[in-house]
Amino acid sequence: MTHDDGSDDGSGDRSAVLATRLGYLLKHAQLRLAEESVRALAPFGVDGRELAVLAVLAGDRPLSQAEAAAVLGVDRTTMVALVDTLEGKRFVERRRSDRDRRRNIVELTPEGRDRFRDAERARLEGERRFLAPLSGPDADHLIRSLRALVDPGEHGGAEQDASAGRGE
Repeated sequence: MTHDDGSDDGSGDRSAVLATRLGYLLKHAQLRLAEESVRALAPFGVDGRELAVLAVLAGDRPLSQAEAAAVLGVDRTTMVALVDTLEGKRFVERRRSDRDRRRNIVELTPEGRDRFRDAERARLEGERRFLAPLSGPDADHLIRSLRALVDPGEHGGAEQDASAGRGE
């Protein structure tokens, strides 16, 4: 950055150094994606976490709160708060399990299904806007690569492919 007196504080060089760091790039890409997600979901009255809950609950079988929490990777207290919020918006409803009265089953309401469908469409469009600077194949490759990093066990050959690409 050049100041009014013509001096340079070196921030341009510092930015270039940071732009080579994976953590910095991932963090700032995630921040941009989160901003896009907020814009896309705002008209639907849900945020990304709530939409993730709706997505998990929209599956082919009803889930207990504990099962949904496990899929989402959140603790039970957080799950209760999320379900409370979604229940207050009338997007989900709880009921006691017929098999185990100690468990709460959480299901989407008809309004919740509609909201999920519409918000999910908006989320996908927001992701398309976020990924627009990349070509289609590059965007697909990024997603496959991130999946391999998030869950290496699911992508057994990914480590070998990645090391081969680095000349190791």
